[in-house]
Amino acid sequence: MRDERFDEGCERVLGLDQVDEDRAGLVGGKGAHLGALSRVDGVQVPDGFCVTTDAFRRVVAATPEVDVLLDRLAEADPDDRQAVRAIGAEVRRAVEEAVIPDDLAAEITGAVTRFGEGAAYAVRSSATAEDLPTASFAGQQDTYLNIVGPAAVLRHISRCWASLFTERAVIYRRRNGIDHRTVHMAVVVQRMVFPDASGVLFTADPVTGDRRTATVDAGFGLGEALVSGLVNPDVFRVRDGEVVARTIAVKERAVHALPGGGTREVAVEPRQRERPALTDAQAVELVRLGRRIEDRFGRPQDIEWCLTGDGFRIVQSRPITTLFPVPDPVPEAGEGPAPNVYVSVGHQQMMTDAMKPLGWSMWQRTAMVPMHEAGGRLFVDVSPRLASPASRAALLDVMGKGDPLVRDALETVLERDEFELPVPDTDHADDADPVGPPPGGASDASVTEAPVTEADPAIVAELVERSETSIAALERDIRTKSGPELFDFLAEAFEEHKRVLSDPLSIRAIMAGMEATWWLNDKLGEWLGEKNAADALTLSAPGNITSEMGLDLLDVADAIRPHPEVVAFLNDVDVQDDDGFLDGLVKLPGGSAAREAIETYLRRYGMRCVGEIDITRPRWSERPATLVPLILDNVRNFGPGAAERRFEQGRQRALATEQDVLTRLRALPDGERKADETKRMIDQVRAFAGYREYPKYGIVCRYFLYKQALSEEAGRLVRDGVLAEREDAFHLTFQELEDVVRSRRADDRLIARRKDEFRSYEALTPPRVLTSDGEAVTGSYRRDDVPAGALAGLAVSTGSVEGRARVILDLAEAELEEGDILVTRFTDPSWSPLFLGVAGLVTEVGGLMTHGAVIAREYGLPAVVGVDRATLLIRDGQRIRVHETDGYVEILD
Repeated sequence: MRDERFDEGCERVLGLDQVDEDRAGLVGGKGAHLGALSRVDGVQVPDGFCVTTDAFRRVVAATPEVDVLLDRLAEADPDDRQAVRAIGAEVRRAVEEAVIPDDLAAEITGAVTRFGEGAAYAVRSSATAEDLPTASFAGQQDTYLNIVGPAAVLRHISRCWASLFTERAVIYRRRNGIDHRTVHMAVVVQRMVFPDASGVLFTADPVTGDRRTATVDAGFGLGEALVSGLVNPDVFRVRDGEVVARTIAVKERAVHALPGGGTREVAVEPRQRERPALTDAQAVELVRLGRRIEDRFGRPQDIEWCLTGDGFRIVQSRPITTLFPVPDPVPEAGEGPAPNVYVSVGHQQMMTDAMKPLGWSMWQRTAMVPMHEAGGRLFVDVSPRLASPASRAALLDVMGKGDPLVRDALETVLERDEFELPVPDTDHADDADPVGPPPGGASDASVTEAPVTEADPAIVAELVERSETSIAALERDIRTKSGPELFDFLAEAFEEHKRVLSDPLSIRAIMAGMEATWWLNDKLGEWLGEKNAADALTLSAPGNITSEMGLDLLDVADAIRPHPEVVAFLNDVDVQDDDGFLDGLVKLPGGSAAREAIETYLRRYGMRCVGEIDITRPRWSERPATLVPLILDNVRNFGPGAAERRFEQGRQRALATEQDVLTRLRALPDGERKADETKRMIDQVRAFAGYREYPKYGIVCRYFLYKQALSEEAGRLVRDGVLAEREDAFHLTFQELEDVVRSRRADDRLIARRKDEFRSYEALTPPRVLTSDGEAVTGSYRRDDVPAGALAGLAVSTGSVEGRARVILDLAEAELEEGDILVTRFTDPSWSPLFLGVAGLVTEVGGLMTHGAVIAREYGLPAVVGVDRATLLIRDGQRIRVHETDGYVEILD
């Protein structure tokens, strides 16, 4: 019986010349791209047609068991591979055995006849969630080559439909957040090409990301030999119209079509095995075609091609989804002799995760220097500073102190013969700080006055009072603002924000602590042979708001530990979905005191969270359950009064170290002078080292007030039907949100696209240095003092420790025992409470003066930072040894 629902207005078979990207929902990603390709001047695409998603939906709708099986598939645990495999096999069987209605079969057979009934065809899957800018789905569904005759084409169309539910395709969709029911399958049927050579062209280097360098992989016969890994390809690298590198493989096997249908593997004649599959001229011509295709789709492409006697045929083109985006705006081609060079802000701010548009645009507006967005991260263009020899040296020095890998990446770019520095703008080359404020909020490059040299605690007290007064005024005034008036007010608030950040006295105080630290490390290393001598001298430095945050959480544990029912209750709290647990506490013996302790903590630190530079991240006040694992760790691993004891132990150790150092110095030639200078620097570092964390605290306090006001505004937009949900506002830039508030209109398609982009950006790893050509430069440690197999990093505090590695990527999942070594990507201030309960720290990101390093030294915690790919190379539970003084990590098992 025919299903009339799909008859009226349905299009079931369309020629490639009838489709393009606008019809992707009907013909899938591959079909849409092939239709668009067929219209590109000079690009030849094999003739063919599409069996549309209307046809697929009609067949599936007539097979009720598929619907039941899809319910089971949606409920299956994606990590249960056996269940996914079994249910997927049932779905495929049901789809493949479904009867194609006679009228649909007649349409398909008629199309085959028009293109040649006895010809051979490629029958290729084309899903609607395929060849997308944010997810390519490459290889997830099936393709069948050299299919001869209408009956065989129909049979293989059913197989393509069924391949929508292969195990790999199901898992891929689940990992990319795509509902199985929203994906439909079209099928592309094309005249078969029997090529002399075939392969893949990447219009950007898929490894480095360089957009100017294309890579061509080539082999003999059909491309299946390369895709299956049967042979190694010839590889040509083409840049600016010429082959700049080539690798010619020995090609012993190839895949060819059989006369009656199907393919077979054959041996390549010995005399042909080392012959290039393409000439240099052909490789250059192919890249020229690729550039046309890239221009058509507006982004770098992964292109499958075939070479026959009369030229190239393009059989597929999809976006390269693994490339890190280029900062926007991109300089015009030819604007300068060398690419612009950008440094990652996230590696300075210890937050390399992708940010939503409201997050990065707010940071742009409150930063002290211009910043460019790419991949949900921010970058600063340091090209002007590299151009001037004087500012270049200062830039490299600052980068080296902050993160040696950034410095090495910049030096790698500068060493290239092709890199010619542009002529600097002498009026502005030295005006701006290279990467904006470091984590404490100041910048050595922006200091125009000498640092504070007198260790006067009143200076810090005055600065804290100034900040608190400014924040109190903001909190008072922002409450009365809404609608367009709120955005007018925020424009003024951002100027006050930057004024506070650029307070000369604040910058001088921060620099006083940093320079005293550098001086002590340099001089005591020279005079006494001590490595990182300042570490012990800065223990329990007064006024460090971040270390106090960790100690204060120990006091919260003290309020909870005596009450076993409260501890048991907290052990049952769902950290991901139970932020109302505070109300439940008051029903328990001791619960009221526990709740008061937590709420007191939140009043001081509730504006903090992981990734706090992103205003869209949920704050501890918004999700207090995030703190529960940290509190329970403290209850389990510490005794009463631990905060006061730890602080006093650190202070006494610092005093003892000071006396030891001064005594040893006085025994040296000219010892009294050296001891006097050292004492002055010790006093200076203890007076100002703690303050370095305060400006960041002030920033985050202000950000929380901005967020509360903007969230209330987003709530009003939801109530008025302008936005579907409050968090849609996070996927708009600050300017776009202001425009929505003023116009009372939102672009739902823009918000949906931004959500897709954000999901794709989360999977990308941001580089420390990025060029305007798209090349990601990571940098390396050029050291010969690291044992074979050890992981090099940067030593940021003294000591050595061995223990169990706990690889933790989410603070809410932290569960630590005494003696564990924390291994994570980065640590901003929100991670500091964990530092009290671990024996050591290893991070992928960081430098001498970033938050993790500062607090590790404050707590006397052995730490190595900047260990590239540490969370991938170290397995959770492995025993490792942190050689902090020498800056490397050994994996012991």
